[in-house]
Amino acid sequence: MPYISNSSYETDFIFQNGHISTIYSGIIRKLESPEYQRKRLFLTDGDFLLLDYVMQTSKKAIILCHGLEGDSKKNYNNACANFFIEKGYSVFAWNNRSCGGEMNLLPNLYHHGSIGDLEAVINYVLAQNIEEVFLVGFSLGGDQILNYLGRKEVSEKIKAAVAISAPFQLKSSAEKIQGGISKIYLSRFIRKIRGKIQQKSVQFPSLISKEISKNIKSFEDVIDRFIVPVHGGYTDLGDYYKKASPAYSTDGINIPVLVINAWDDPILGKEDHPIAMAEQHKYLYLETPHHGGHCAFPLKISKHPYSVVRAFEFFKNNT
Repeated sequence: MPYISNSSYETDFIFQNGHISTIYSGIIRKLESPEYQRKRLFLTDGDFLLLDYVMQTSKKAIILCHGLEGDSKKNYNNACANFFIEKGYSVFAWNNRSCGGEMNLLPNLYHHGSIGDLEAVINYVLAQNIEEVFLVGFSLGGDQILNYLGRKEVSEKIKAAVAISAPFQLKSSAEKIQGGISKIYLSRFIRKIRGKIQQKSVQFPSLISKEISKNIKSFEDVIDRFIVPVHGGYTDLGDYYKKASPAYSTDGINIPVLVINAWDDPILGKEDHPIAMAEQHKYLYLETPHHGGHCAFPLKISKHPYSVVRAFEFFKNNT
């Protein structure tokens, strides 16, 4: 598939700074969430997920996957949900374990490779007899989609997907977020995750020591000290980077997928714009605007982010 180097994305001068567009879109600008109904989706391991949805048609639906320490009602999710509702889609916005306002029941939380939970959400949506299903993921949510599509058998009802600001190589992204101004995003993530791990140490004191949360200061610490020993499936940090990074899953993707990763994204590293991979892949499109920040992409002439409008166009062209 073509590498889309000549992106049509344009924005105001002030948003040609990745930090400004990221902070404005994520924190300063406030977007209302749709009037969701909420379902507690019970999982086979005894835990649950919170699924927010607007069911207005059985013709077409979009499943939204939020980013690290986000939830179904983050600004980027709201922007996407409201836009697609206007376009006549049903919307299902799921919350990873511990997200959405309630702590989950089991010791484990979630991570970039948590495709089993995404699969449970997809299976639930498919069971509603939706004719066409589309996936949109932001950051970690984009990684979950790419890993799912590359590693699982995919229903023919799932027509296409879009991953926005998705780290292809988690090691590269982890290195980027620990340097310079990007540390502000890391500290925000770590503060939230540390609090959750602290809660888990109270719930499961024999499994999770209170000292773990005190010693978590980096993304690597989260993986090394909590994800690997508690979640299973990974032997160490390096094994996690390999198995949870979408770069190692893409060979299995066989439906159209668009990845939109800006060059000025303050969280993506130098290996998170896989141009050579996209040029050789049958189904993977990669678009790399000069600007856009992380899960931001504010437009000059529209209240809707470019990434959302672009996702809608991509879905129209691939059905």
